[in-house]
Amino acid sequence: MDDAVNTFRLHATDEQLVDLKRRLRSTRWPDKEPVADWSQGMPLAYAQELCRYWADDYDWRAREVRLNRFAQFMTRIDGVDIHFIHVRSPQPGAMPLVMTHGWPGSIAEFHKVIEPLTDPAAHGGRAEDAFHLVCPALPGYGFSGKPTEPGWSVERIARAWSLLMRRLGYPKYVAQGGDWGSMVTTAIGLQDRAMCLGIHLTMPIVAPDPTTMSDLTPAEKSALAGMKRYRAEGSGYARQQGTRPQTLGYGLADSPSGQAAWVIEKYQAWMDCDGHPENVLTRDELLDQVMLYWLPNSATSSARLYWESFAKLSRDPVDMPTGISLFPKEIFRSSRRWAEPRFKNIIHWREFDQGGHFAALERPDVLVDEIRACFRPLRIL
Repeated sequence: MDDAVNTFRLHATDEQLVDLKRRLRSTRWPDKEPVADWSQGMPLAYAQELCRYWADDYDWRAREVRLNRFAQFMTRIDGVDIHFIHVRSPQPGAMPLVMTHGWPGSIAEFHKVIEPLTDPAAHGGRAEDAFHLVCPALPGYGFSGKPTEPGWSVERIARAWSLLMRRLGYPKYVAQGGDWGSMVTTAIGLQDRAMCLGIHLTMPIVAPDPTTMSDLTPAEKSALAGMKRYRAEGSGYARQQGTRPQTLGYGLADSPSGQAAWVIEKYQAWMDCDGHPENVLTRDELLDQVMLYWLPNSATSSARLYWESFAKLSRDPVDMPTGISLFPKEIFRSSRRWAEPRFKNIIHWREFDQGGHFAALERPDVLVDEIRACFRPLRIL
């Protein structure tokens, strides 16, 4: 039935794993870069070492066990299968929370925060801060289905998430997200005043206020410099995925080394990692993210979200209670005075001096505390 919710577990076939190793070992490598840093992309020596490790030492079966420790399900919404983690808190009064990832992430981003959010008393928190947690994979990402028709914008995904929460029996909920997840969560805040009580974002999309240009704070100057640098040096992936995702997909679908470089280069660029992604995440954690693109062959289908939405992001004002947590290595940063014209009801705001784009992976304890603090006032509603 279309509204059925079925159990699901990650499982790669032996044939997939053999094929992956074969492809890695037969990679035709490009020339070495003529620079001594990541300014032209992932350095050849690191790419080769990473792929050697992936082929010889990375143990997907052990990683499957780790990734499968949380209950997972599959349900069909608007003709597309949606894969999601769903962990109910042992606390009967827990607040339902839907968390949405982005690109080049996956629901594996949330594995460090699921247990503290759902069972805070067992992780140094208060029982009354517990959440029932739902973490869906975006359509076209991971093991969710791949849309076969255009139209799956962030607004349509937001409607799907609202339906998912109703289907799971949650008449009220809150929502959180980063990257595309921030945009989906913002769309929920615009669309679902009947069910959603509030939202929390790590990457609010706002325009710098032109009236502040003559009186910028140091943080605002840094944010503007970051935006300029991103447009000049770091946005090529978005232009390609937003205009020709199909053309890009042929190479990524055929080459695991290419897929790894395409994904992990962004972890190096967007994390607060002092120049190298393995300063923050283990090699296994990085490859887990790549595997959730490689195994389901979702490089192309995930890129299509850029084609659907990147050039037409909403700037509509949001009246929903909103919490915002900002990390210094985030792609797009805002000041509170830039954010307030769009987010009319900011109930929580905090800026940090460490952390980057992948908050749930980089600073999980901080993100957990921020989500608890943001939504605590809404529990009485």
